[in-house]
Amino acid sequence: MDVEYHEEYIYNSRGVQLFTCRWLPFSSPKALVFLCHGYGMECSNFMKGCGTRLAIHGYAVFGMDYEGHGRSMGARCYIKRFENIVNDCSDHFKSICGQEEYWGKRRFLYGESMGGAVSLLIHKRDPAFWHGAVLVAPMCKISENVKPHPLVISLLTRVEDIIPKWKIVPTKDVIDSAFKDPIKREEIRCNKLIYQEKPRLKTALEMLRTSMNLEDSLQEVTLPFFVLHGEADTVTDPEVSRALYERASSTDKTIKLYPGMWHGLTSGEPDNNIEIVFSDIVSWLDKRSCEDVKPIHQSIPVTEKLNVMELNRQKQNKTRSHMKYICGWKGRGTCHHSAM
Repeated sequence: MDVEYHEEYIYNSRGVQLFTCRWLPFSSPKALVFLCHGYGMECSNFMKGCGTRLAIHGYAVFGMDYEGHGRSMGARCYIKRFENIVNDCSDHFKSICGQEEYWGKRRFLYGESMGGAVSLLIHKRDPAFWHGAVLVAPMCKISENVKPHPLVISLLTRVEDIIPKWKIVPTKDVIDSAFKDPIKREEIRCNKLIYQEKPRLKTALEMLRTSMNLEDSLQEVTLPFFVLHGEADTVTDPEVSRALYERASSTDKTIKLYPGMWHGLTSGEPDNNIEIVFSDIVSWLDKRSCEDVKPIHQSIPVTEKLNVMELNRQKQNKTRSHMKYICGWKGRGTCHHSAM
C-alpha cells in the first residue's frame, strides 16, 4: 500500500529555512504523529521507514529537520540553544494541528534518542495539548557510566562562548554502537545528510544540560507515553527509560525492554525485530486514537497561529517549490564516505 509524501521548506521565528516533510494515508487519518529525530539525524531518508509504516497504518505523520540538521539551514549540527529546537518543533507542529482538516484529531509526539528529550520538552510547554508520546531509547537522563566529572564540565563551560563551534568533544563511533544490522549500518553511514563528525563544544554542553534538567524533572511528565528500549543498548542506558517510567506522574504509561536489541530499534535491527517494534508502537497508538477530542482551533491561541502563518507568508517567495509525489523506496545512490 502506497502513501502520499510531501516536502516543503518553511522559516522559523529566527528566519532560518527549515526542511519539513509528511507521510499521509489516502483516507482520513486516525490521528496525527509528529516525529522528533535524534542527534545528527534527519527525517526524509533516515526516518522514511517510520513515516511510511505509520502512514500505512492510517496515521498522518509529520517531520522536520532541526536547524543545522539534514536539509535545514544552519551550521552543521550546531545547537546554540536546545530551546530553539523545542520552539521550532512546537510552532510547526501546532500550526499543522490548527489546519481545518485536522481539527478533532488526536495528537501524538514520537521521539527517538535526543528526539525523546525534544518530545518531552514540547509536552512540558503545554501539558494538556498532547495526547501521548512514543519514546524510543529517549535521551532523558545521563547514564552514570558516561556522565562527565563536574570539574570537566566546569572547564568546558568556561570556554564554550569562546570556541562554541569547535569539534573537539571526543566520542566513540555512534553508528557502530547504535545499529546492529551491518547492511543497515552501512546504509546509514552512506547517508550524507547524517552528521558523522565530532560533536561541537556548545552542542555537547547543551545536550548535557538538557539531559540533566530532564533527569531532575521526570516527575513533571504527565502525558500518556510508551517508552521502548533495547536491553543491549550502549548509547543510552536502558535504566534511563526505567527512571522515566518509574518517576513520571503519568497515569497511563507503558515500558517495554527488548532483549538483545541495540539503540536503533526502528532502523538498525534485523527486519523481523523492526517489525516487532513497530507492531508494538502501532498497537499502542491504535488503542489511544479512537476517542473524540476537542476541536484544535479552540485550543491554539489565535495570535500564535497568525504569527506562524504570517512569517511563512512573508518568506514564501524565498522558499523552494513544494514537492509532492507518491511515496516509494528510492533507489540507493552512490555511497559517500567523505566528511560532511
